[in-house]
Amino acid sequence: MSHFFAYLSRMRFIRRWGLMHNTYPENIQEHALRVAVIAHALAIIRNRLFHGCVNAERTAVLALYHDASEVFTGDLPAPIKYFNPQIKAAYKAIEATAARRLFDMLPETLQRDYEPLFLPTDADAVHRELIGAADKLCAYLKCLEEIAAGNQEFSKAEKALRATVEGLALPEVRYFLETFVPSFRLTLDELD
Repeated sequence: MSHFFAYLSRMRFIRRWGLMHNTYPENIQEHALRVAVIAHALAIIRNRLFHGCVNAERTAVLALYHDASEVFTGDLPAPIKYFNPQIKAAYKAIEATAARRLFDMLPETLQRDYEPLFLPTDADAVHRELIGAADKLCAYLKCLEEIAAGNQEFSKAEKALRATVEGLALPEVRYFLETFVPSFRLTLDELD
């Protein structure tokens, strides 16, 4: 018997943005889908517009699992996670241990196929770079949505995340920011 998928199903109970008032809550299951969709788009943009050769589908699948270990660790707020290098390194080790624990729940006959999802190697560095960018973009979009809903709690985070995503040296991120992000500032009526 394997508890792997039973644990994955609990992703919906892990809330993000725990230190901040949210007009609508976000869980890591929703977040993983959003990151996967945007990471997939970034890979396609890189391939079509910037002469890349990235497997967009692999990027999306890796992104679906990028926060799965949080079923054990919870979502640690960024101000705590990145407070200093020692805490950041310790939390990375905790995440790796949690990912290994989840991976070890798989039947041995399936582990080879899931290994890249939980035990990263340099072979997927390009995919993980895009997933990291998508993760930052998703956080930025969450801030925009909260501010649009009148929640000024996200104002400082929005400024910091805007600077972060604008500072990424990835042309596909710049393209995404210019092409898709302005729509997130519009109301539903304005989207028509």
